[in-house]
Amino acid sequence: MLSERRLEVLRAIVQDYVGTEEPVGSKALTERHGLGVSPATVRNDMAALEEEGYIHQPHTSAGRIPTDKGYRLFVDKLAGVKPLTSAERRAIQNFLDGAVDLDDVVGRTVRLLAQLTRQVAVVQYPSLTRSSVRHVELLALAPARIMLVLITDTGRVEQRLIDCPAPMSETLLADVRARLNARVVGRRFADVPPLVADLPDGFEYDDRPSVSILLATLLETLVEETEERIMLGGAANLTRFNHDFPLTIRPVMEALEEQMVLLKLLGEANDSGMTVRIGHENFHEGLNSTSVVAVGYGSGDEAVAKLGVVGPTRMDYPGTMGAVRAVARYVGQILAES
Repeated sequence: MLSERRLEVLRAIVQDYVGTEEPVGSKALTERHGLGVSPATVRNDMAALEEEGYIHQPHTSAGRIPTDKGYRLFVDKLAGVKPLTSAERRAIQNFLDGAVDLDDVVGRTVRLLAQLTRQVAVVQYPSLTRSSVRHVELLALAPARIMLVLITDTGRVEQRLIDCPAPMSETLLADVRARLNARVVGRRFADVPPLVADLPDGFEYDDRPSVSILLATLLETLVEETEERIMLGGAANLTRFNHDFPLTIRPVMEALEEQMVLLKLLGEANDSGMTVRIGHENFHEGLNSTSVVAVGYGSGDEAVAKLGVVGPTRMDYPGTMGAVRAVARYVGQILAES
């Protein structure tokens, strides 16, 4: 267990290295931070931190820089994330409030996160497997051609065209719509099939084939649209950090191009709290020189998807965590109101 003084020295090293991009020496620490001890004492503390693996010397006669272990302790001991200013909060709300549909919400969120953090932003679309039905609409395009529209509580809209075996009157269509919504609205996708299994039985014999095909299409939509989708933005931001990657930025870029890597990356985040994975804590070798800050977002108490950022381990953790958390909160509010 580090003493409080050595923990303060480590915090100062992390803050200075993130801010200056230069290895930090004992003289600089005593000049910039009110540590209340002599440079000699700071040197002793730095030697102890290096021996325990929290910092290291990149080359002879240089100062020290944090290791993955040092960043991890710094993050674990954070008293709190950096709060956004009122102007930043208003800017987030105004930018996201202008979204017209779910695709626009996700697209705006990616751009906003990338701009706020100057990192690579990754946003997962709300998972249909965690969604509930908000409304089912049936629209007559022709006497025997119907459009089924499924709207979820997370703002996703799925549409299907259905050719019925016989024409459906507006009265019949309205009746099917009303009975269907009475059974499925507010229900999780997985709970819907048994709730509607006997629905055709309540209609006239000649109408049952058309009702059955509408119902079958709805159930197919519930099970088919389970593909997880990811949107990424701000990859060009990584070019500002070329010197933060030991050999080349290429492995990082290649990892970020793989959809399954991104899904797993966000999948490791907690649903209810902030997750920070640093350096070699990331499962993918190509991301061993990066840190990932992610959190769940949703329209209620339960997260329906994740969002976060990927950047070098030399990251402004308090500021990045604050931005990620604030954006997730606003996106959740938009989904709840949509």
